[in-house]
Amino acid sequence: MGSLLSACGINIKKKKTEEERHLRANDREFNLSCQYANNAIKTSKYNIFTFLPLNLFEQFQRLANAYFVFLLILQLIPQISSLSWFTTVVPLLLVLSITLAKDLSDDITRHKNDKQVNNRKVEVLIDRELKSEKWMNVQVGDIIKLENNEFVTADLLLLSSSEPLNLVYIETAELDGETNLKVKQALTLTGKLGNDIQKLAAFNGEVRCEPPNNRLDKFTGTLTMGGETFALDNERILLRGCTLRNTEWCFGLVVFGGPDTKLMQNSGKSIFKRTSIDRLMNGLVLFIFGFLAFMCTILSIGNGIWEYQEGNSFIVFLPRADGANAALSAFLTFWSYVIILNTVVPISLYVSVEILRLGNSYFIDWDRKMYHVKSNTPAQARTTTLNEELGQIKYIFSDKTGTLTQNIMTFNRCSINGKSYGEVVDFAGQRIEITEKTEKVDFSWNQLADPKFSFHDHKLVETVKMGSPEVQSFFRLLALCHTVMPEEKTEGELFYQAQSPDEGALVTAARNFGFVFRARTPETISVVEMGVPKTYELLAVLDFNNVRKRMSVIVRNPEGRLILYCKGADTIIFERLHPSCSKLMEVTTEHLNEYAGEGLRTLALAYKDLDEDMFKEWRLRHHEASTALEDREEKLDAIYEEIEKDLLLLGASAVEDKLQDGVPQTIEQLAKADIKIWVLTGDKQETAENIGYACNMLREEMKEIFIVASNTAEEVREELVNARRKMSPGSGDEPPIVKSGLFGKKSQVVEDEEVDGDYGLVINGHSLAFALQKDMQLELLRTACMCQTVICCRVTPLQKAQVVEVVKKHKKAVTLAIGDGANDVSMIKTAHIGVGISGQEGMQAVLSSDFSFAQFRYLQRLLLVHGRWSYLRMCNFLRYFFYKNFTFTFVHFWYGFFCGFSAQTVYDEWFITLYNLMYTALPVLGLSLFDQDVNDRWSFQYPQLYAPGQLNQYFSKMAFARILLHSCYSSLILFFIPWAAMCDTVRDDGKEIADYQSFALLAQTCLLIAVSVQLGLDTNYWTAVNQFFLWGSLSVYFAVTFTLYSNGMYLIFPSFFPFIGAARNSLNQPNVWLTIFLTTILCSLPVVAKRFFFIQVKPTINDKVRHKVRQAKSVPPPPPTRLSRRRVSTRRSGYAFSHARGYGDLVTSGRFLRIPIKTRSSLFPHTETPVADSTPQTYRIIFEEPQR
Repeated sequence: MGSLLSACGINIKKKKTEEERHLRANDREFNLSCQYANNAIKTSKYNIFTFLPLNLFEQFQRLANAYFVFLLILQLIPQISSLSWFTTVVPLLLVLSITLAKDLSDDITRHKNDKQVNNRKVEVLIDRELKSEKWMNVQVGDIIKLENNEFVTADLLLLSSSEPLNLVYIETAELDGETNLKVKQALTLTGKLGNDIQKLAAFNGEVRCEPPNNRLDKFTGTLTMGGETFALDNERILLRGCTLRNTEWCFGLVVFGGPDTKLMQNSGKSIFKRTSIDRLMNGLVLFIFGFLAFMCTILSIGNGIWEYQEGNSFIVFLPRADGANAALSAFLTFWSYVIILNTVVPISLYVSVEILRLGNSYFIDWDRKMYHVKSNTPAQARTTTLNEELGQIKYIFSDKTGTLTQNIMTFNRCSINGKSYGEVVDFAGQRIEITEKTEKVDFSWNQLADPKFSFHDHKLVETVKMGSPEVQSFFRLLALCHTVMPEEKTEGELFYQAQSPDEGALVTAARNFGFVFRARTPETISVVEMGVPKTYELLAVLDFNNVRKRMSVIVRNPEGRLILYCKGADTIIFERLHPSCSKLMEVTTEHLNEYAGEGLRTLALAYKDLDEDMFKEWRLRHHEASTALEDREEKLDAIYEEIEKDLLLLGASAVEDKLQDGVPQTIEQLAKADIKIWVLTGDKQETAENIGYACNMLREEMKEIFIVASNTAEEVREELVNARRKMSPGSGDEPPIVKSGLFGKKSQVVEDEEVDGDYGLVINGHSLAFALQKDMQLELLRTACMCQTVICCRVTPLQKAQVVEVVKKHKKAVTLAIGDGANDVSMIKTAHIGVGISGQEGMQAVLSSDFSFAQFRYLQRLLLVHGRWSYLRMCNFLRYFFYKNFTFTFVHFWYGFFCGFSAQTVYDEWFITLYNLMYTALPVLGLSLFDQDVNDRWSFQYPQLYAPGQLNQYFSKMAFARILLHSCYSSLILFFIPWAAMCDTVRDDGKEIADYQSFALLAQTCLLIAVSVQLGLDTNYWTAVNQFFLWGSLSVYFAVTFTLYSNGMYLIFPSFFPFIGAARNSLNQPNVWLTIFLTTILCSLPVVAKRFFFIQVKPTINDKVRHKVRQAKSVPPPPPTRLSRRRVSTRRSGYAFSHARGYGDLVTSGRFLRIPIKTRSSLFPHTETPVADSTPQTYRIIFEEPQR
């Protein structure tokens, strides 16, 4: 049995959990005994035997599909079935077939890809010679040879390479989306193997390492060879999916193969996010099932009463079966009506919703106004299930660096030994603003200088040339303490591969000031100091991480002196300084505050001379920690802490990161849409504050900006409470909590509290750690949510996710997180919607996101245009869909009272089958794909249009109740008026027309025309496609009706097409068309009257804007004036760079007085604009009128 299941592709074995991997090089027998997976991969889900049963099993796990199978089973029971089987089979088969075809196509593609990958060839060292083998036959422990531009076959331990110092260059685009080359380096010991096949074949090293996992940035292991143990980390590992570049050849030892590789371990299912409308629909579907049972119960009770009172009269010519009575008849009738009234839960709803979402996703992908020309990056909807959620965002959580700013760093200022450099002053000592015309420092004396680097303070260069020991130590530290990899293709032309733009900027600055980082090996760093080549012995690298927030190197200089160089966040470095640095620290702190006030990113730099004996003892313990297989990082951190203390301060650096184009305008627009923006950054408080002012998040007209920077939990609580009471004096101690939830799953929702005016909140990471404690979360939430803007600085990636989780958990609001780096991934995954920016920090954020684009400014178009339209379209679609189906079903319900509750259908069975599939499917899709209340320009001009989505005004439980009432009214009209009109009616020639078939035809025609007119009333924006779908569907209805009711169809299939001649007999009578006209008018009149009344008495924001749109089309409005507001601030902010060209030329030319508003040119050029041509030049606020 097990072999049969295996043949069918079903694996019934439970794999034993692997705790540690132990392998030997060139020993297949030993490695196979461990039963490690080979290098074959399988991403396909099915095979030829399992496809049909497994796919159908998956589809029938969906409630709707299972429900319709249940209906089909009921229809196959003769005593119950009141409809032909095809009324359920046709739509069910159509839906199942579409899904089957899609899944089959996807799986065939996966099979082809698997086959292509598994059959790739690679050279493997077998029996002391290189043999060409398929990838699938490679085993753990094999040594393989890779050549330039080849894909890495498996997860390999790099042994040797053709490049000097055993370096290899790899591209990791398939792993993390990054196209910049990364450098890996083999151990010196294995690098000696070179490409000598005999030495490689004799290599018998043993590797012990972590079990297979999905952590791309981490590897922990050891290599034992010749009795010595060497630490292995991520720098020695080549991962499957990478591509070898600029390297002639390399050899590697297979550590993980096939499904165990980190690439395949990361191919698991991503987190599935559901929209608030999805969650609401789930509840409504349960209600609909209950409502269906309620209607069926009433009709079955009616049948029982009718059978008891009137049924005996029919026994003579309709004899009952043995044992049949009124109770049994009622029971069978219940199930018959379950079949007939099943259209309240139409299967086509789910298909239509997916088509709608897919279409709106394509609109985002195709939007050329969200296409970034410079980077050739279009916007991308990476998921198709969250579009309407974009129209309901209340909170945005944004990273700063690379998201609001460009993440292109330039060395700007520095403080060395208490003296600040980087400012330019005139002869009077007054500061001069630096512009393009400002004289630059001449670096021609340095042949290795970077020609792109610019600096304006000549004093610093002179100080370096004069041989100031402090200044030279400063730049020496920048040239030695980093992880940058140099590349020198031609003599003197250096290219640096830096993991972060900050590091690249600092190393480039040191290069230009005479301390050129030239080359590195695992044991040495080569620099050129003021023209003199020097080589430093590299003894240890104490690497940076988000917890340490610092990096150190320990080197031995050419004179034999041991020195530790350290750079990191100033708060971290200052805690580890020697007491003798207190005065210098005070001066440096002043400079740091000044730099941060100018919006610069700062680092503190320090060093320490080490004792030889102490270092030897420390190095032994460092080696033990670095080769530990368990808790290696924690042990290393403890070792690092021991030596990184009593440091001597050198100074501080400051690099500039400019704002992206259009950020202030975008934030202003989003604020007008009542979207609250929280910035979560790792930068200093002063830097974050000034960026906040520069991009309009913090404004001078705010009543107050609260700063929380306490060191104890009680102080943090006190500051939060004081801030809350200032904003809302009547605020109580207990938060206003509303408990909500179903089936015992209660959630505490904190309601919004009234605040008069705009406030801001700035909180640092230390205080935030206290505020995120369980007993203080609600206090933080209450205070922060009262503010228009919140800035959290010095936060870790984990804290970013925690902040988002708190708001997501306790506020009934939709959250969006936007970032560009790997440190934003947890925040992006936690929020309801994650947006990734493809910037300077790689593609990790994009790969984890739901939507992506190149610039922050595109966020306003994503939300205010695409998000709002998607939400509006989805709500219009659902309201109309439920209306047409409830109306269709209620007519059946009323008919039950006139047919003896016999479960007879009021419509023709073919009309029931085609109603949702053909007659009403395309018009509602046209509405849901193309409708818009106003165009994108007006959406930008009035951001207040976004508010209804935040409040769920377009589709809610109350809106659903109104739909029920509207459908009930329409069904009464659509049943009783045709019934009254047909009762005792004759044709013009005196022949009968008051028969069941004529009444069914009239009822279904009235229904279809009435719901089509309702669709027209619901459509705000008519296109040729809408017109074609609507009129085409009505034409198809009449064409199909006359065809199915023809003599020919009856003669061929008499049992399937019994309505012979009904269309010819009825639709040529004037009274029939008068009845259709009358029912349509009566169905539409209340809708038109209600809308007219509310537009006149209580217009919504949409009504007001649409009125202005109509006015603008008829009469051009006068040019609006916008009073310029000048910011008066006592704050010092040197964040004085231009984001876009100003309007001086336009104003002085007088052209704005002569050109009409309709032909006015955009204030920004189209190619690289802050907000593109869709952004309004003026903002108008429309206030809602108070309720009367």
